[in-house]
Amino acid sequence: MSRVLVTGSSGLLGSHVCAALVAAHYEVTGLDLAAPAQGSGWSHVTGDAGRLDILAELCAGMDTVVHCAAIPRPTGRAASDVFHINMSATYAALEATRLHRIERFVYASSFSVLGYPFFEQPVAPPYLPVDEAHPIGTQDVYATTKWLGEEMVEAAVRRGLHSAVSLRMPWIQTPATFFHDVGLRRTQPDAARDLWAYLDARDAADAFVAAVQRPIIGHLRLLLSAADSYGDQPSAELAAAAYPQAEMRKQLAGNTALIDTSAAYDALGFTPRYSWRDYPRA
Repeated sequence: MSRVLVTGSSGLLGSHVCAALVAAHYEVTGLDLAAPAQGSGWSHVTGDAGRLDILAELCAGMDTVVHCAAIPRPTGRAASDVFHINMSATYAALEATRLHRIERFVYASSFSVLGYPFFEQPVAPPYLPVDEAHPIGTQDVYATTKWLGEEMVEAAVRRGLHSAVSLRMPWIQTPATFFHDVGLRRTQPDAARDLWAYLDARDAADAFVAAVQRPIIGHLRLLLSAADSYGDQPSAELAAAAYPQAEMRKQLAGNTALIDTSAAYDALGFTPRYSWRDYPRA
């Protein structure tokens, strides 16, 4: 049985990733400052993901490291805290991976590396749907830490890490969180800053399992998304109103997502299964 260490294992993303890995018959150890839900099904260590000594000890005997631990947004915390916590955790996870010659590293990045949704100076997509060729456009501290994290992963591959996957995800949701978190934003102009994008946590977890399993060499950077937007209007109408200058490279039929996940399908077989349109309303 392959052994996987997951940092940030008690968070929204990390807990779903751990559960999916356990269901796929991996032996999972989670690291988080918070305890997981009772009966989680994986081993848990309470500790700071930014501590290299802790990561180095936990990585002994692991086959894969999945790094989810991070402050997940630039708001609600001092920018210096977001930078320090996110960067120290990524460094510790990568360095511990190197010390133990672990061959696979999976990194929870963000589609915010493209510039959305936390920009201060306006960002507009040069074309739609966006894909991995979209220019990097970070402005806020959170997106910057995610981009620097990807570059640290790239550097680790140059130094000898066999394979790595950075998964660029939009707003992660569940049936329990969607209407509370997204709610009225779906009908407001600020929704354009998100490209009306979201991702069900279960689909995200499936992508992480595939990133652990699939034969990969080097470092892949892949965008994920639900198959649809979180908007009520057809995607072509939303795009035309908010980003009239964007080149349309693919037809935006119906409520299709404005993030192209073709590369994730090719590399990981990623096919999102869940839509907010099927979530029960309270």
